[in-house]
Amino acid sequence: MIKIFNPLSAVKLVGSMSLSGGHKDRELRVHESLDELSTDLADYIAELSEASVKERGVFAIALSGGSLIGLMGKLCEAPYNKTVDWAKWYIFWADERVVAKNHDDSNYKLAKDRLLSKVPIIPSHVHSINDTVSAEEAADDYEFVIRQLVKSRVISVSDISDCPKFDLILLGMGPDGHVASLFPNHSALEEKDEWVTFITDSPKPPPERITFTLPVINSASNVAIVATGDSKAEAVHLAVDDVGSDSPSVPAGVAQPLKGKLVWFLDKAAASKLEGSQFSA
Repeated sequence: MIKIFNPLSAVKLVGSMSLSGGHKDRELRVHESLDELSTDLADYIAELSEASVKERGVFAIALSGGSLIGLMGKLCEAPYNKTVDWAKWYIFWADERVVAKNHDDSNYKLAKDRLLSKVPIIPSHVHSINDTVSAEEAADDYEFVIRQLVKSRVISVSDISDCPKFDLILLGMGPDGHVASLFPNHSALEEKDEWVTFITDSPKPPPERITFTLPVINSASNVAIVATGDSKAEAVHLAVDDVGSDSPSVPAGVAQPLKGKLVWFLDKAAASKLEGSQFSA
């Protein structure tokens, strides 16, 4: 069963609801099990894909790495492997480690091995980074690729900025509250002009990475943040609850589409510290 609650009113609810506070449009989905979460995540992605293909003829989706990819695994199974219009998907990465594509740390390799090789994606629609250049050059190159695809309308453009408007950006979250490769207190969080930036001092190895900037994440039509396990509970609390200025902010807390929708996919353990949640792992 999916339990969705409003942390603003501290009332636990069963069912589905959107939470609006100020400019925010977000939904929290808390699941009893990882299997249930995976099924709901697959349904969510498949529905957005269908709607985007119907409206625009394509589905531009950006992935991250980590446990998120494994939780997307049900897309490789029936009915999704047959019902999703995979030929209309264009795949990007919200962040990537600057390593060879066949390296175990590569987000591309993880997605290829666990997902992309198991569904009929068109290879030319998969846009990975240039893994033969420096982090700075890789970021510049990736932004150029995205700009070309915005020009050709494979990726929409935001109507409130010049940023690309991805149909869906899927993000995991670290125990420190980082999303993509935007880490707490890192200067990359403040980047406003570039669409893609680079870091060479990631607090989590490997050190060199490229990442979408916050303006790009917050220009998406849809953003989903997936977090599971006890180790994420404090960061989920800091990101979702109204903790006030005295508490440390986390990058996940400022990931909020300006004109799109944010959905959090959580298990009970990750939701256990949310105010009024009444959840225990």
